[in-house]
Amino acid sequence: MNRPERPNRFEVHDADALSTARALIEACADAREMGQKVQEAVARNAAWRGEECINLLAPEAPTSPSVRALLAAEIGTRAAEGHIGKVNRWFAGTRHIDEVEALCVELLKKHFRCSYADHRLCASMIGNAVVYTALSAPGDVIMSAAQPVGGHSSNRIDGPAGAMGRRIVDIPFDAQELVVDIDLFRKMAPLVQPRLVALGLSMTLFPQPLSEMKEAIQPWGGRLFFDAAHQLGLIGGRQFQDPLNEGADIVTGSAGKTFSGPQSGIIIWDDPEITEAVTTAIFPVWAATHQVNRVAALALATAEALAFGEQLQAQIVANAKALAGHLHERGVPILGAHKGFTTTHQAIADVTRFGRGLKVAQTLERAHIIVNKNLLPSDRKQDWDYPGGLRIGTIEVTRYGMKEAEMAKIAEMIARVVVGGETPERVRPEAVALRRSFPTLYYCFENGSPSP
Repeated sequence: MNRPERPNRFEVHDADALSTARALIEACADAREMGQKVQEAVARNAAWRGEECINLLAPEAPTSPSVRALLAAEIGTRAAEGHIGKVNRWFAGTRHIDEVEALCVELLKKHFRCSYADHRLCASMIGNAVVYTALSAPGDVIMSAAQPVGGHSSNRIDGPAGAMGRRIVDIPFDAQELVVDIDLFRKMAPLVQPRLVALGLSMTLFPQPLSEMKEAIQPWGGRLFFDAAHQLGLIGGRQFQDPLNEGADIVTGSAGKTFSGPQSGIIIWDDPEITEAVTTAIFPVWAATHQVNRVAALALATAEALAFGEQLQAQIVANAKALAGHLHERGVPILGAHKGFTTTHQAIADVTRFGRGLKVAQTLERAHIIVNKNLLPSDRKQDWDYPGGLRIGTIEVTRYGMKEAEMAKIAEMIARVVVGGETPERVRPEAVALRRSFPTLYYCFENGSPSP
């Protein structure tokens, strides 16, 4: 017997989407048919997003066929709590799991040129929680970047930092240069003496003054934490600043963005003095069983990065610069124009005069061009749902072999819709045709690199 609906029940998810799902389930003859509905939805997404859309989302990256296959491997049914080694495990029978995990750790250390690396974070946000656990305590002051200048909620009052009782002070930012205002930081930091400075930016275009920041907080033993959720692949591929060599005590990042592995988290550091605190925060605090299939996929993705990472990341950045420049020339204002637009995989468009970010992103979706709405430095945090900007990334189009010439074509299609007011349905066939003309995923062992 179904429970009666509670009319005033709070529900964070979209009511129409849940209602549609309930109706589909109730219309099914049995549980097998319900399962088929799930499979059909997955197949529709694969056909649409995987074959018919130009994906310009900065937080997404496709994985190679071999990496994807390991996510479905038998090893994913196995449990392996704890640190590597038979004495450290709760379960017997883990000798080959130890082998896979040890390979993953050593590959990560080699690729990121660091002394320590950990692979057990099922999400990069968990890595941030590990850092707060290991290197700060409830009541400690931390400094982090506010969302309108690119900060992420995981380092703010509404994320792990705030939930764990850390007192948060804003890192001062130069909204024009899109970097930390180091002169103001030098003045502010001694006044609050943060235990930890967390520099995490989901809108990231240019290198930050890490060595100067570290120097400013050293007198009281402050630690510098670099949240490289977006930049991790660029760092490994030597196409961005190297935080550990510039003063950062610890670095976290996503394995599923510029790094292009399975969606999860990575954490790296050099200082042996923090190793016990960090690894204890990982296990038993924030990770128990940690999806060994994902670890295997991460290890293989790291081997791919060692082989192709520098070439891939250089092309990702070149494509981002080219796409940003072409959009700017066609009347879509791009942040950081006076600095060459970007040094990463991202470009940020100011679309306030075209209807703001949500409307423009939804309109471009109808053209099968996928971007995301994004806060601008001039926005308020309250503008989260209806911000003024768009974030545009070049990871996926690059892995499918597109280069600067294709960025010009993509910019033209976007400008026709956003600036020229052309209906997205007229542009859609061109977008689909361009995407379908690049069917092969490159920078992997199966297919190598695209031709010059």
